[in-house]
Parts: sequence; structure tokens; C-alpha cells
Amino acid sequence: MSLMDIKERINRAETKANRPKGDVTLIAVSKVQSNARVEAILSEGHRVFGENKVQEAAGKWPAFRETYNDVDLHLIGPLQTNKARQAMTLAQAIHTLDRPKLATTIARIAQEIGSCPDLFIQVNTGEEPQKAGVLPSDADTFIKDAIALDLPIKGLMCIPPAEEEPSLHFALLAKIAGRNGLAGLSMGMSGDFESAIALGATHVRVGSAIFGDRVYD
Repeated sequence: MSLMDIKERINRAETKANRPKGDVTLIAVSKVQSNARVEAILSEGHRVFGENKVQEAAGKWPAFRETYNDVDLHLIGPLQTNKARQAMTLAQAIHTLDRPKLATTIARIAQEIGSCPDLFIQVNTGEEPQKAGVLPSDADTFIKDAIALDLPIKGLMCIPPAEEEPSLHFALLAKIAGRNGLAGLSMGMSGDFESAIALGATHVRVGSAIFGDRVYD
């Protein structure tokens, strides 16, 4: 499926949800994709990309930015505290703020360097023990604590359990965001982004539907 096809599907989903065209940001998830595939999407004019790992992002995007200096990079994978500084210099947004230690580390570094990427708090809506994210029952307190650190919290992010209906998790995330006054909702991937848009997603993370299947070493 082409980038244009995905953008057209997003536009149709926005219209169906009575939302303005362009209300949803498409993050092209380029993790483990070849430079040639990424270059092809860049050449089509797309500029918002997502990476899972800081190390991979650091090895890929500085070179691309020599030609495409308006790339908007989002880190969407788990972030180790010792990688926070590097992540903050690479990315315009981090979608996986998920614990107090990471929040205080980012706040300290932001004070030191005078800037901070936009932040999304990851909520483990399925309460899966193997998955990162704040539990729904802890989300309100964590959001308030993060805001108290003067962090630029733009919204929430979730990855629904693979075996469950994703719309239930999207609705839960939207409910938590709404009662905390947060507008951003990073939710929806290749197989379910239209359902996410119907429930208020502002950012959808689409990889394989744009780039094709990933090839892992």
C-alpha cells in the first residue's frame, strides 16, 4: 500500500468522524527499514517519522537531515533513562514517558539544555505485565506529577493488547486524557488506525502499511 493510499484513508476517517482534514498526524514508523525505503517516503514529501530505538535513530536521521532539515522525528519505543539526553537532542517528540525516574531525568536535562521534546505518557491500557506504561489506575497521579515538573505533556499513548478489541483501549485512553485536559492521543497502527481516528486519535503510527514488511537481521 502506498503513502498516498494511507493518507487518503486517514482523510476519509477524519471526514467520517466529523473532524477537519489534516487533524491527524501520520507518523511513518521507519524502524528497521532500509535507507532506500525511508528515502522513497522522504522524496514523496512526508516528514513525520517514528523510531523505536535511540541508537537506530542516531545512526539514521542526522545524515538524512543534511538533505531534509525539516524532519519531525518521534521516538515511540521504550526509553532507557541513560538514553534520555540523546533522545532529547534527536527527537521532536517522545511517546513513551512511563515512569517517575524517566520523568525527573527528562525534567533535569530540559533545565540544563533549555528545551524539551513534546511528551506523551504511555498508558498500559491492557495492564499487560510484559509491556511498558503507566497503569490506568495510576495515570491521573502520574500525569499531574509530570505536569508539576514543568514537562510539556501533550497527550497520552497506548498499544492495545494484540488479542483484544483495540477500540476499547482507544476509548479508555481518550477518557483518561479528557479528564486530565490533554488533547493529544497517540494511538492506532497499521491495522486499526481508522478505529483510533474515530475515537479521537491525533497521531497514528503506521509502519508496515507504508513501507512493507520489516526485515529483521
